Amino acid sequence: MDLRGELFCLNGKSKIQIDLITGFLGSGKTTFIKKYAAYFLKQGKKIGILENDFGAVNVDMMLLQDLMSDNCELEMISGGCDEETHRRRFKTKLISMGMCGYDRVIVEPSGVYDIDEFFDVIHDEPLDRWYEPGNIIAIADASAADNLSEKSSYVLASEISCAGKIILSHSDEADEQKIKDTIDYINLSLKDIGCKRQIGMSDIKKGILNLTDEDLKEIAECGYRLNSYQKQDINMQDGKFASLYFMNTGLGSEDVKKAAENIFADKKCGNIIRIKGFFKENDKWYEVNAIKKKTSINEIWEGQDVIIVIGENLNADIVGNYIGKHD
Repeated sequence: MDLRGELFCLNGKSKIQIDLITGFLGSGKTTFIKKYAAYFLKQGKKIGILENDFGAVNVDMMLLQDLMSDNCELEMISGGCDEETHRRRFKTKLISMGMCGYDRVIVEPSGVYDIDEFFDVIHDEPLDRWYEPGNIIAIADASAADNLSEKSSYVLASEISCAGKIILSHSDEADEQKIKDTIDYINLSLKDIGCKRQIGMSDIKKGILNLTDEDLKEIAECGYRLNSYQKQDINMQDGKFASLYFMNTGLGSEDVKKAAENIFADKKCGNIIRIKGFFKENDKWYEVNAIKKKTSINEIWEGQDVIIVIGENLNADIVGNYIGKHD
């Protein structure tokens, strides 16, 4: 029996649905996945979550640890490699996950991702016999229009272009006019990349934490939209988008807040998109997640002393002056 037949016998069922959760850096993908995966777990489904990060430390995977159970497993693809190597790793990981009997696989790629890779890999042999595309769900900040460069706007539009549903995160912090401005901005960005799609309120769900089971059922059946657009060569290794890692900083909560405030305020640091990571204070671990308008710090059961600064055209020395030694 070949591998394809063996896999089918192991699953004993039809193709595995695989969902792609896209979203720009700091948009709230991981927060949504926790809610989305919990919805399937309540139904007794077996879920595999595949995390992809270009960094040495996958903070988002740590944040999903509390989902782990007999019915939910976490896997990771390490980044920092060329496109062809990354695609091969993605395919290899999906082959191994296909033998685990999942009902659904949820993929969270990095914040800068070419959606064509998803379809290319899923439609490649032998994965085309095992998996089928389920949903593409895009997470976008409700205030996305406030602080995006031209390249960031391209990434936002390209990831939304094929989404079956768009979740506007942080919508509780944005009034109706701000949300309308964001939708207008997304539609203008879609036009700018030559995509004919224009989104409306029927394409959108507002908020993440307040999503009901009814909302999640609708999202879980949203599918995807195939749309073409003019592609640009953008990735995390092109010198524009980058991540800086600061290990063993020894910072406390007030230090982290102050550092984040200073880094976002100092234009010499670059175009800062997100600051995330963990720190330990008074024998407790905390998670930090900062965007320009807000720094959130929450207690977490386990972590690693690391602060990650993500953005465009970053100046490691200047950023490092606010945090500590750059690794």
